[in-house]
Amino acid sequence: MSKTILYARVSTAEQTVEHQLAQAKKAGFTIDQVITDNGVSGVSTKLMERPQGKRLFDILRPGDTLVVRWVDRLGRDYRDVSDAIRHFMRSSVVVKTVINGMVFDGATRDPIQQAVRDALIAFMAATAEVQAIATKEVQKAGIAATRASSSTAYRGRKPSYDRKTFETVADLLGQGAGASAIAAETGLSRQTVLRIREDRAGADKALVIWGL
Repeated sequence: MSKTILYARVSTAEQTVEHQLAQAKKAGFTIDQVITDNGVSGVSTKLMERPQGKRLFDILRPGDTLVVRWVDRLGRDYRDVSDAIRHFMRSSVVVKTVINGMVFDGATRDPIQQAVRDALIAFMAATAEVQAIATKEVQKAGIAATRASSSTAYRGRKPSYDRKTFETVADLLGQGAGASAIAAETGLSRQTVLRIREDRAGADKALVIWGL
C-alpha cells in the first residue's frame, strides 16, 4: 500500500516539525509518516549525508509520495536537489512541495511534458541554491554584526518581525513572491517587506542586535 511521507529538515530553533506538518495538512496532504532531520544545515550537508535524509532512499517505494515544504529541503545545492528529485522519480516516487504545490512525477511519457518537467526541476533547483547562498551570506553578516556591536551601542529601532517571520520572508522572496503577497502572508507591512528585500543583511543584523 502506497504511503505519503513528509520530510522535514529543521536547522534552527525557530523552525519546527509541527509547523511544517501543519503547513502540509493545510495544503491538503494526508501524511502517513514524518521523517525529520534536526539541527542539520541545508547549506552544507547533502541529503544522503543527513542521518534521516538517507533513510528516504531506503524506505520510499514505487507509488509512494514524498512531500517537502520546498525543494531546498532536498539538498544543499543545485546538483544535490536535482539529483535527489530525479532519483526518486526513477524509483516511481512522486515528489510534491507544500509551497506552490509543485509535482514531480517520473511516470509521464509525453516528450513535451517531460521537457517542461525537467526544465522546472532545473529552475527550482537553481532557485534553491541561490536561496542557500543568500542565507549563508546573511548568516555571515549576522555573526559580523554581533562581533561589531556592544551592549552599550545604539541598537536602532526594534524590528517589527522575529526570526521565524524573517526566514519566512526570505523564503518567499527566494521563490519570487511579491512584497504585497508576502505582507499578506506574514502580517508585516509592505514597507517592512521591502526593507528586508533591499537590505537582508541589515534586517538580520537588527534581529541579532536586539536578540530576537
